[in-house]
Amino acid sequence: MARLAQTAGLTDVQQEILSTVRDFVDKEIIPVATELEHRDEYPQAIVDGLKELGLFGLMIPEEYGGLGESLLTYALCVEEIARGWMSVSGIINTHFIVAYMLKQHGTQEQKDYFLPRMALGETRGAFSMSEPALGSDVSAITSKAVKDGEEYVLNGQKMWLTNGGSSNLVAVLVRSDEGHPEGTAPHKSMTTFLVEKEPGFGEVRPGLTIPGKIDKMGYKGVDTTELIMDGLRIPANRVLGGTTGRGFYQMMDGVEVGRVNVAARGCGVAQRAFELGVSYAQQRHTFGKAIAQHQAIQFKLAEMATKVEAAHAMMVNAARKKDSGERNDLEAGMAKYLASEYCKEVVEDAFRIHGGYGFSKEYEIERLYREAPMLLIGEGTAEIQKMIIGRRLLEEYRLQG
Repeated sequence: MARLAQTAGLTDVQQEILSTVRDFVDKEIIPVATELEHRDEYPQAIVDGLKELGLFGLMIPEEYGGLGESLLTYALCVEEIARGWMSVSGIINTHFIVAYMLKQHGTQEQKDYFLPRMALGETRGAFSMSEPALGSDVSAITSKAVKDGEEYVLNGQKMWLTNGGSSNLVAVLVRSDEGHPEGTAPHKSMTTFLVEKEPGFGEVRPGLTIPGKIDKMGYKGVDTTELIMDGLRIPANRVLGGTTGRGFYQMMDGVEVGRVNVAARGCGVAQRAFELGVSYAQQRHTFGKAIAQHQAIQFKLAEMATKVEAAHAMMVNAARKKDSGERNDLEAGMAKYLASEYCKEVVEDAFRIHGGYGFSKEYEIERLYREAPMLLIGEGTAEIQKMIIGRRLLEEYRLQG
């Protein structure tokens, strides 16, 4: 049987990487994902396996010990991993965003120091933009850095850090008014700091506290945390890129590729939901025949498969656009918006196909049903995506004269 969401034009190397990842997912992730998720247990054995496969360095250039692969290859790997368990793809994704930001915007000293360790998975990344009262309004950030000699002193509270406890490197966005006169646009007075810390919870370095894991409806296993800075001292050479005031643009560049990866996660979860739905429909019998033989179920399966294919195609297009060096915020916004919405719908349809059993924790679809909503808000809500899409469309179709 042909699988859904195949990608044309891949090289032999890309196909080999994806085959290896798919095999790892089928053997090492899917059999244990639901049990680990119900225990909210960090998947250390799975993470160790991903390190052995080299996935933490997949897009890091070969000169730094990585595999030097494209965003498309990475997104397709994320799709496969999310098909097994979305939380594992989150562990990879935040690490990838920090590595990407370093590769694109870091000083040579910062690249030489961090990227080889990140490629091996020894240094693991998280990034921190949101705050408790912030929502989607990044310009309203209140966390602040003040210059003090050759250091900066950081104070403030951040929210929703994926890998907040397990990481040992966090890219943190704060306000930094030094060198930026009063009245400067908020997005021009923000700076990204590279904050090294010990993994774990509590005070992980002087002035920096990770209080503990946030208890979530889904997306369990991976640690999501707050981050509290109280007199945190950071040397000036840990300003990403070496110059203050560029943090907003650096973070937005990272989030842009992050949106491709969130789209890939949506595609992976939707694929798994379809697989579960089509399998259960052939096993469950009502009125003397498998429910897959009922026209209503066939219609539902047809709609689900079409949504999986459409979301995958848009995700691939967005990744290829970025790999070509072109601006892809329109395509990334569309892919993230469509994939997350379709993921929610495909998961719900698979849940409905399972009937009462879908409500039981013995069935995998119950976990997917709790995980899918996170994709609706991660890396920007649907409303934010539509705002980005609308503005870009008006740029492209602006009337002349």
